[in-house]
Amino acid sequence: MERYQEIERSIIKKYRKEIWSKFIKAVNDYQLIKENDKIMVCLSGGKDSFLLAKCMQEIKKHGKINFEVYFVVMDPGYKTENINLIKANAKLLNIPIKIFKSDIFTVVDKIASKSPCYLCARMRRGYLYNEAKEMGCNKIALGHHFDDVIETTLLSMFYGAEVKTMMPKLHSDNFAGMQLIRPLYLVKEQAIITWAKSNNLTFLNCACKVTEKKDGDDTSKRKEIKNLINKLRDVYEDIDYNIFKALDNINLNCVLGVKKDGKYESFLDNYED
Repeated sequence: MERYQEIERSIIKKYRKEIWSKFIKAVNDYQLIKENDKIMVCLSGGKDSFLLAKCMQEIKKHGKINFEVYFVVMDPGYKTENINLIKANAKLLNIPIKIFKSDIFTVVDKIASKSPCYLCARMRRGYLYNEAKEMGCNKIALGHHFDDVIETTLLSMFYGAEVKTMMPKLHSDNFAGMQLIRPLYLVKEQAIITWAKSNNLTFLNCACKVTEKKDGDDTSKRKEIKNLINKLRDVYEDIDYNIFKALDNINLNCVLGVKKDGKYESFLDNYED
């Protein structure tokens, strides 16, 4: 058995409960993959996107839905050693990747070096949508996982003063007919870390040329939230699930106001004295 086959088998067998079953549940519950879809899987070089690529290969092989899948790496200006690591991992895992270049790191360093992550993410999304359109794809798959979802939820509450979360799928505002999907939506990050370690796999972390100039990202808001959630898990192990479930269980009778499509409605609008 080839090494990539052993790694594939570990997803289906050893980590069936923690990874494969939750991947399949998200695909089914949120209707992420449909007949004749053309899906571009975006690989950043990290553990999450490489696991997503393997899961997509497996459901393509063993699933009942007929769809096409392509694996794309955008090089925003990685160092040579980093792009070489991505290529080596793709070869090891038997993932046929297409690499295209952009100048995102250079642009971000010039105009947003103090807080680069937001602009970088927006620029990446634009490049990926354009690439997907040129390839004739109707969906883009990203490797965001369960922890990303609950961290985003708390970030929005603590620093954005609103209740919103990272959705399992959404339509593009600027590219008609294009959707973004997150098939690892229910997979916890610790399961991905354990899977990678058990298979002796080494992936990129961030590899951003802009942030590496700083003294690390200990002050980032997302890292603060991640550390907070880990502390809360020590007190109550299901706290992360409850945060997640709360966004699927909102009692509209007990909120001060809601906003949809930019329009705000107060509870007073329908309150009778």
